[in-house]
Amino acid sequence: MAGGLRLSQASHAWGAFGAFLGVAALLAWSWPSIGLDWQPQLAATEPWRAWSAAFVHWSRQHLWANLLACAVVTWFGWGARVPSRCAWAWFIAWPLTQLALLLQPTLLHFGGLSGVLHAGVAVVLVELLARQGRERLIGAGVTLGLLVKLWQEQPLGPPMRQMAEWDIAVVPFSHLTGALAGALSALGLLCLARRRA
Repeated sequence: MAGGLRLSQASHAWGAFGAFLGVAALLAWSWPSIGLDWQPQLAATEPWRAWSAAFVHWSRQHLWANLLACAVVTWFGWGARVPSRCAWAWFIAWPLTQLALLLQPTLLHFGGLSGVLHAGVAVVLVELLARQGRERLIGAGVTLGLLVKLWQEQPLGPPMRQMAEWDIAVVPFSHLTGALAGALSALGLLCLARRRA
């Protein structure tokens, strides 16, 4: 019973963090983006942008697409019954996703949840791959799908891809930085948990 309660609380931690990201993005919609979006030249003097940039969206389609994706990623982790350390890994990956955009200095502005959502997916995948049996197979299949998606997006190519039908420019490099930040954060916390065990 105690184990089930801990697992339930852990799933609630993941769900609460996913809900927080979605609600914060909704609230930020009415704020001027100029004070929140990622701008590499301001990274040292205005470090909060490594967090706040995730809540900036440039169009309603951009916002609603990311809110839907946020619900899916949150459901994915909740359905996988990830432990609370996964919520912490997702939290740690959040600013790292934007800070890694410094490797793409020609990207002068960035906003949106997509990088952080890729981090969340990667966190869940690390957890599934660390398990046995069917869950590991599911994790391997989704990991393959994520790798194919990232490869097709050519994240090391031009920094922005215009999507006229959505009235936004996609930044594939943020998807890559998010996936890497999430995977590294999850691996680090998984290793710590196993050492303690």
